[in-house]
Amino acid sequence: MVCHAQKSNKELRINMYSIEIKGLSVSYEKKRVLTNIFLNLEKGKVHGVIGQNGAGKSTLFKAILGLIDINTGNILINGQDLKSQRKKIVYVPQKNDVDWNFPATVFDIVLMGRYPHKKVFSRLNSKDRGIAMEALREVGMTHFKDRQIGELSGGQQQRVFLARALCQMADIYLLDEPFVGVDMTTEEKIIQILKKLAAEGKTLLVVHHDLSTVESYFDKVILLNQRLIAHGDTATTFTQENISKAYGGQLPILHKTGMMED
Repeated sequence: MVCHAQKSNKELRINMYSIEIKGLSVSYEKKRVLTNIFLNLEKGKVHGVIGQNGAGKSTLFKAILGLIDINTGNILINGQDLKSQRKKIVYVPQKNDVDWNFPATVFDIVLMGRYPHKKVFSRLNSKDRGIAMEALREVGMTHFKDRQIGELSGGQQQRVFLARALCQMADIYLLDEPFVGVDMTTEEKIIQILKKLAAEGKTLLVVHHDLSTVESYFDKVILLNQRLIAHGDTATTFTQENISKAYGGQLPILHKTGMMED
């Protein structure tokens, strides 16, 4: 009876949470960047990751992706270790991390999202190309498919990398500052797509800096300042007290209207 209850609880967690982080601590060159982070991230939600520069937001993403060594802790993806679930996670990096002079067309970049689904030496086929074209259509970039990626505006480039992410058909999407340097039309298009993915049961984590849009963009917020300040529903967690703790008391008052006092 006890074993059955334990199994049911585990299955319930797996069905509810896509990412479980238990006691995560990370250091760079003996300097602690994240300390004792515990997080259970629900499926079907858009999670905003909020905090000042150096708070550990990008480090959290790298830990989830298995790109860095961790000091302590454990991370489960869909109740399993990362190795078995790697294809189910997609990462959209910061614009500064991308070589925009790379000699590839928009379509080439988007099609790269299909490689995680292919076996070694397997070729991309018409189905893969169809998926890539559909992803471009969804972000409104089909007319640019033959352009070199460096020829596009910042907003257009961000749409292309979102299309590549869509092409991968993952369960979990990690987006590191996707709205930096994009126009308002692109920003609205991106958040519309993210909310659609959440409605389909996907999990989305978005590093974000514009506090005035947090309440309208995110179902949940994660406030970091090298440790977990707060995590929960945006309506109850994105408070002035938690914001001040996350920003070390340096932030002016944020009103519910999204306006800030000087």
